[in-house]
Amino acid sequence: MFKKRESVFEVEEGKFLSPKFDANGLIPVVTTDNGSGEVLMHGYMNEDSLRKTIETKEAHYWSRSRKSIWHKGKSSGFIQKVIELRIDDDQDSIWMKVDIGDGASCHVGYKSCFYRSVPLGKIENDQEVKMEFKEKKKKFDPKKVYKDQSNPTKL
Repeated sequence: MFKKRESVFEVEEGKFLSPKFDANGLIPVVTTDNGSGEVLMHGYMNEDSLRKTIETKEAHYWSRSRKSIWHKGKSSGFIQKVIELRIDDDQDSIWMKVDIGDGASCHVGYKSCFYRSVPLGKIENDQEVKMEFKEKKKKFDPKKVYKDQSNPTKL
């Protein structure tokens, strides 16, 4: 689908997209808010979801839990409009800047999936590392938005 990876020089210095997908056919994606720079989420794309993202200018990911392409925001209404899509030097990781308006990117209801902070320093008991909530208020109620859809978080 994309240009075949034929040389290190072309991958690192060339002008054609030659993404390197892992053994499962996935490439990691870090998604940030275009306005604030805040990290919203980390996800994965396969070739099809990357193509859809490029063509529609809306984020599409590969859901590992659902094993299907996931158009981010289709259920919640908080579509991620892609402002810029970058790929790293060896083309095995993507950074995407998106606009979500006043919406959210986390299925739990927060703006960012990274809504908790891990304390730094000596760990006294690794079973009780207590995190701090950095986002105090959810943007939406997941039970109202997703109704009967299964939760993508798996134990």
